[in-house]
Amino acid sequence: MNNFFEASAHLLTDFYAGTSAKCYTFLGAHPTERGTQFAVFAPNAEQVFVVGSFNNWTEGKNPLVLTNGIWHAFIPEAKIGDTYKYAICHNGKTVLKSDPFAFYSELRPNTASIIYHLPDFAWTDQEYWNTKRKDNILKQPVNIYEVHLGSFRQKEDGSFYNFREIAPYLTNYALEMSYNYIELLPICEHPLDASWGYQTTGYYSITSRYGSPEDFQYFINCLHDAGIGVIMDWVPGHFCRDENGLYAFDGTHLFESDNAVKADNPGWGTCNFDFTKTHVRSFLKSCADYYFSAFHIDGIRVDAVANMLSFDFGKPRCNELKNQYDGYDNVEAICFLRDLNAYIQTAYPGTITCAEDSSDRAGITHPPEIGGLGFTFKWNMGWMNDSIEYMKHDPIYRSSLHEKMTFPLFYAFNEHFILPLSHDEVVHGKCSMVEKMPGYRWDKFAQLRTYYTYMYGLPGKKLQFMGNEFGHALEWRFYEPLEWDLLQFPEYAGLKAFSAALNHIYLSEPALWEQDTGWEGFGWCDANARNESVFSFARYSKERENTLVFLMNFTPMPHENFRLGVPFFTEYEEILNSDHALFGGNNGLNRAFLIPKPIGAGEMPYSVTLNLPPYGAIILKPIDTSGKNR
Repeated sequence: MNNFFEASAHLLTDFYAGTSAKCYTFLGAHPTERGTQFAVFAPNAEQVFVVGSFNNWTEGKNPLVLTNGIWHAFIPEAKIGDTYKYAICHNGKTVLKSDPFAFYSELRPNTASIIYHLPDFAWTDQEYWNTKRKDNILKQPVNIYEVHLGSFRQKEDGSFYNFREIAPYLTNYALEMSYNYIELLPICEHPLDASWGYQTTGYYSITSRYGSPEDFQYFINCLHDAGIGVIMDWVPGHFCRDENGLYAFDGTHLFESDNAVKADNPGWGTCNFDFTKTHVRSFLKSCADYYFSAFHIDGIRVDAVANMLSFDFGKPRCNELKNQYDGYDNVEAICFLRDLNAYIQTAYPGTITCAEDSSDRAGITHPPEIGGLGFTFKWNMGWMNDSIEYMKHDPIYRSSLHEKMTFPLFYAFNEHFILPLSHDEVVHGKCSMVEKMPGYRWDKFAQLRTYYTYMYGLPGKKLQFMGNEFGHALEWRFYEPLEWDLLQFPEYAGLKAFSAALNHIYLSEPALWEQDTGWEGFGWCDANARNESVFSFARYSKERENTLVFLMNFTPMPHENFRLGVPFFTEYEEILNSDHALFGGNNGLNRAFLIPKPIGAGEMPYSVTLNLPPYGAIILKPIDTSGKNR
């Protein structure tokens, strides 16, 4: 064993045990002043060569030697910036493979890996992280703006802005709109733009579409300097079948299952990782660590968790899909997720792991020691589906769907939820958010403002896909920028102004996040106004003066002198009215101070009377709380 492997012996042990979080430090291409050390895990290959620009892509010139399943060699001629692949020979066939641990890759359609050394970056986010590590994220506001970088903005010639160029645009926009997190659709290397990044070939390689890994460090540092976190979408459940990628990597099923039924992911045309293989667990755990360590990311959103949890996801049940206990749970994937979450939250305090999970499995955000998976948050897909179905119906029929809006409160505290209106809801014929709303143009925007108020009032953190905030008219198209020109029209500009005002209230009002995980932070004022399609509830902070009362009308019928139940016998101020002219409404505002009466309404002991506009939403805040405790 050479000096390289002597230095890496303990890392190799962890790699084979499935516990490594640092295997990228010895596998892959690592340049030095004298040349480059190559190492690739391909235990079933008969021979492996490195071919690249440094040897004129000549197969046979630079053979690797095999030690403990790792093919390795030091090549003096190979320098930073050179392109390369591994020529892997098995059973009489040679296939050129990209490096699974490459830190950088060619721009598609080219697929070669690039020898790259990430320089020491001059981070200025220490103060940011000092604050993050002190905070309990469950008791803090999380308002996420989900972004596909290639279509957020584009240059006049249709090309992409790189990370450095788009950083000030995105930072300033997030500050203007009061988002405190950016979530990026996958930015690991992928061959097809139309996959949006969800079919990965280079797990350690920041896609060259948007610049270099150092550019990505600059991007994150810029956002952190403004107090904005960055979450990465990440796909550890399945991978792209392209020949240069992980599929049949060493001529055998190295990363996927030997069981073809388990390996195949027909819904996405991809291949599932096999979590029974310890090197797969090390490969993915180390991948997550790499982004937290090298790029200071704030979190990962794990895509398609349901696909990882169960072998029968998207497939008819059969014996070939059963686990060793005669069931369909992917036991090893479940163990991997528990280990991953525990590791990240210990190694990188103040960070987030999110599960995009469509299953009904309990305990996604519960601690592993009591049987949970340990995620920080779970996307609330049930809330999203129910509430969108309600909003798509004509207001005449909404009373029959009343429970679609109230039922999510029955399980709101079973997990730590994010309420998402994501990219998946504005593609594939689903219409943009504003076009889901029934009625004429004014009706659509008015209903959307009220729906957003309902969303931001409920327990749970928030996520909006780019364009939702101003009423992007078309479905999202990954190949063209958002319709920013629409902001010249008052209804779109009004919705943007409303979204900014609502976001600001969310970030600044502790009632909306301080007690977000239990009933002490929420109470219905009236959940039973079915015939009117009106909903009202209170959000409570630890301090009574921070209480907020929400009232939403999902019909075109105005209500004059509407009696709203309130928790305290004190004056209330209208801090937001979706019908304000600035937001595109008809200015059906209420007087500055609303004086309560000692008359109960709904579930509350007191009440105020006010005017509730058509499709209107109102937020009230107590002015003086010297009255009785609730």
